[in-house]
Amino acid sequence: GFLTCVLANTWVDDSSERSLTAALFQELRLHFDLVLESCRIGMRKPDPGIYSYALEALRARPQEV
Repeated sequence: GFLTCVLANTWVDDSSERSLTAALFQELRLHFDLVLESCRIGMRKPDPGIYSYALEALRARPQEV
């Protein structure tokens, strides 16, 4: 009955090890309902907008989380 979310401050990884980062996030996606990376949505913590974005994506209200 609970939805889970990872909200990560990340940057686009263009290093030679980027496949490791991609693998990590792919693994997280298997275990969480939603994985949000700041570099993908254009906001970062502690910007309140990122939390609003997560709430909307989860279809949740602040008092529910």
